[in-house]
Amino acid sequence: MKDDAPSMTAIHPSSFILQFMSLSIGSTAANMGPRGAIEKFGEDSEQHDFDLRIALRLLGYLRPHWQRMVASIILILISSALTLAAPFLIKVAIDQFIAPSDAAGLTQIAVFLVLTFLGIFVTTSALQYLLSWVGQQVLKNLRAELFRHLQILSMGYHDTHIVGVAISRVINDVSVINDLLSQGLITLIGDLAVLIGIVVVMVSMDARLAFVTFSVLPLMVLATWLFTRQAQVAFRDTRSKIAAVVGDLAENISGMRVIQAFVQEDATQERFDEVNRANRDANIAAMRLSFTFLPSVEFLGMLATAIVLGFGGIAVARGEITLGVVVAFLAYVTRFFQPIQDLSQLYTTMQAAIAGGERVFNLLDTPSQVMDRPNTQEMPPIVGRVEFDHVSFAYRRRSSSEGGEECVLHDVNLVVEPGNMIALVGPTGAGKTSIANLVARLYDVTEGAVRIDGIDVREVAQQTLRRQTGLVPQEPFLFSGTIADNIRFGFADASESELEDAARSANAHEFIIALPDRYETVIQEGGVNLSVGQRQLICIARAVLANPRILILDEATASVDTMTEVLIQQALERLLKGRTAIVIAHRLSTIRHADMICVVNDGRLVERGRHEELIALNGLYRQLYERQFVDVEGSTPD
Repeated sequence: MKDDAPSMTAIHPSSFILQFMSLSIGSTAANMGPRGAIEKFGEDSEQHDFDLRIALRLLGYLRPHWQRMVASIILILISSALTLAAPFLIKVAIDQFIAPSDAAGLTQIAVFLVLTFLGIFVTTSALQYLLSWVGQQVLKNLRAELFRHLQILSMGYHDTHIVGVAISRVINDVSVINDLLSQGLITLIGDLAVLIGIVVVMVSMDARLAFVTFSVLPLMVLATWLFTRQAQVAFRDTRSKIAAVVGDLAENISGMRVIQAFVQEDATQERFDEVNRANRDANIAAMRLSFTFLPSVEFLGMLATAIVLGFGGIAVARGEITLGVVVAFLAYVTRFFQPIQDLSQLYTTMQAAIAGGERVFNLLDTPSQVMDRPNTQEMPPIVGRVEFDHVSFAYRRRSSSEGGEECVLHDVNLVVEPGNMIALVGPTGAGKTSIANLVARLYDVTEGAVRIDGIDVREVAQQTLRRQTGLVPQEPFLFSGTIADNIRFGFADASESELEDAARSANAHEFIIALPDRYETVIQEGGVNLSVGQRQLICIARAVLANPRILILDEATASVDTMTEVLIQQALERLLKGRTAIVIAHRLSTIRHADMICVVNDGRLVERGRHEELIALNGLYRQLYERQFVDVEGSTPD
């Protein structure tokens, strides 16, 4: 575990699912737990106004699919025209064929009606297919772009942003954006076409009856405006409350061992019940608002129907209009209010998409702190000489309000000869991990230079450098898949013999072949079906297969039992042979035979030398060593 980089509360992988259910988790301070992060940020609390710049940038994702979008617009216009034609055909049937008892003409108009309904079915089906296809393409492309950028971002970004932020951007925000791009725009065009068409047709059939019918529109506009304003507040509140529920649930599931160990089930249940009740109340309030608005729309629709029946019936009795006109008006009124409801919902969708787009683009526009320079050359085969030349380093804060930079290394000068092993020791937070990270250029130095074989690591492509460096972390990390997949990680073309040779060198072969599925054993979430030591041996086998010239070890034996420690130490001795190694030491007994031990304190190299030399100095190293090995009688080892 990194001892000097900005820390983050560990979150079990299963809680990631909880974190992006129904919410977007905002950025949080690095050491804030999942519940604190969600409660502090939740969904964006402020209202997002329409931003033309973001909207145009979002529309750019439809550009590769413009042909299908044009086809969709044509289909929605055809479908809208056919929808408008159906009531008119019914009017014609009543006035021109039913009233005069023209059976032949009625049969003909009935055929036209059937063809109209068939056309609506075909165009709607084709439209839904095209929109689904475009939507899935936009989802794929935008999520791929986000994931690609997340992999480009340096560790400085990932150290200061919780995982839930990235998950929320890739899952929730992209999904909301897709709702607008793939469905919302076409819905807008179709609804506007239907509304304008209905107005035009109704006015052309009978202007007086049309204007009387439209008298309910001001009430509809007022109801929609009131609903939209209150819905913004109500549904933001529901997102905030569900955020608190999900955050509390994620934190409690992750900390279940502690809850049970300290018998805090009842207190935890009370806290969860409190946030759960708040979520219930917020949702009831939002549903009450919806259940008021929707019946209001239906009432206004029925009121318009009653107006058509009343005034239209009187007009028919007076002989001013035909019965077919009244029937057509009734059909048009039924269709008139649905687009208005759709457009009110589309406004909410647009707001959510603009907010999601802003968050997504903020991520995509975040530059990596570690970038390859133009025309960067490949790193030639490494011999293994590492030099720190007056290196200073500071972690960048996420924002200026957090204090700018935190300097953790000061004027470090160090040379590691090829094939030598140096050990970095010191108190927690001294800067050991930062030194190791700079070798693989996971970060860039603030001042000075890190050189490998005399080449500044900033002068070569990152990937060509890292292919020749290896890392064995203190906390072993395995990906989903089989044991073989994990050992081959980065070297998928490795043969079975190379795979087994690497496992044998890492002392992992024996326990692997004892498993029922041997190398094809599927690793469960978090590697829970393997012990910590077994996971570490697999990580060492992965490093063996990579065959790096420079190896970085973050004390791989710090969390294992004594027997497994022996196996790991044997594997590491084979792995280290002939390689330049930088070892971050937690157990000082494991580095007594290092070529050089560097003592780091407050970001400076305060002592360096071999074990015996440092013990003789009677300085910080001796204090650290004796603190680990003092026995019950107060004596210390040699």
